[in-house]
Amino acid sequence: MTGFEFKAGVLTISDKSARGEREDKSGSAIKEILEGIPCLLDKYLVVPDEMERIKDTLIAWCDLHRLSLIITTGGTGFSPRDLTPEATRAVIERPAPGISEAIRMAGLQKTPHAMLSRGISGIRGRTLILNLPGSEKAVRESLEAILPALPHALEILSGKAGECGEESSH
Repeated sequence: MTGFEFKAGVLTISDKSARGEREDKSGSAIKEILEGIPCLLDKYLVVPDEMERIKDTLIAWCDLHRLSLIITTGGTGFSPRDLTPEATRAVIERPAPGISEAIRMAGLQKTPHAMLSRGISGIRGRTLILNLPGSEKAVRESLEAILPALPHALEILSGKAGECGEESSH
């Protein structure tokens, strides 16, 4: 990626972190990794596992703040309060299943528990939303798996690059 910097947001979904009972290590890991690519971390927030709060934040960050990328962490498992995929599904306009498939495939190479992540990925307007698991280790492994394709995806979504099949300088 040459000369293209995009605005990103990190949204941690965790009842315990929202109450200040647990440090947000997964959100911190995402912020650290995003520093390694042309990215302006514009938004960071910790919210409880509440459907409307998650949806409202995603919509505001996409529509009002015009972020290019939103990465969520947490709320993707089997617990009754894990509602991040449902909230994301309610706000996206187009799914991007290949990203979540790549995340799960990479995770399955490390643990069979990766198949229990229900995270999804999708597009709202010109914003890519990615759901990552809630553990710091899983966040790092997930981003490692998708980071090589992420800048190009964001360039295409922003209109600053050609389609995937075209020649690229990457």
